[in-house]
Amino acid sequence: MKRPVPRVDVVMRRIGRAIRVMELPAIEKLSEENASTPFQTLVATLLSAQTKDAVTHAASLRLFGAADTPQALARLPERRIERLIYPVSFYRNKARHVRETARQIVERFGGTVPMTMDELLTLPGVGRKTANLVLIVAHQSEDNICVDTHVHRIANRFGWVRTRTPEQTEQALYKAAPHRWWADINLYLVTWGQQVCKPVYPLCSACAVDDVCPRIGVTRQGRGRKAEETT
Repeated sequence: MKRPVPRVDVVMRRIGRAIRVMELPAIEKLSEENASTPFQTLVATLLSAQTKDAVTHAASLRLFGAADTPQALARLPERRIERLIYPVSFYRNKARHVRETARQIVERFGGTVPMTMDELLTLPGVGRKTANLVLIVAHQSEDNICVDTHVHRIANRFGWVRTRTPEQTEQALYKAAPHRWWADINLYLVTWGQQVCKPVYPLCSACAVDDVCPRIGVTRQGRGRKAEETT
């Protein structure tokens, strides 16, 4: 018998409790542990695309050790930025993007990271995922949903949405999820997607919402011990 689509409130509450003992994703970890500025959050998010969290975290710390403001980063030679951020994926393109982004923030925005989606999208290499995460993490917006591959995959597995792209998922989630959860969706589902609800062989037996999840599209499962739900 097919399971019904689980309520967003139920899933988010359970996952929120379970991830308290898990490591934060790279951007939130940098923000919490290093009191990152909005500029550093933006740059780290640019570096994070298609890159493992540990690599993003280490590369960001190296880069910010050499230049932690848009003014300082704009002055760094591109080759030096490449060396500092290697081995993030597409490090040459990203070095060019972060340097040009720093320059534009200085020249166009007076050294301050923009606070609107439209302005952020004018910066090199910045798409909706990056802009949404910067608005949520750096500017504490509660009106945005950041959708990466984990959020896209899991939202479809739960049946909250039926979409083909992360962009479609973002727009569908604004309708499917209560506003109170918008800013938390990325943090919760990325953490869950990295450690439990994996792309291949999700650890369904270790999942805090296994009893309500319809497992849409899941054909193979891995094994894992159930995550503790702290109160």
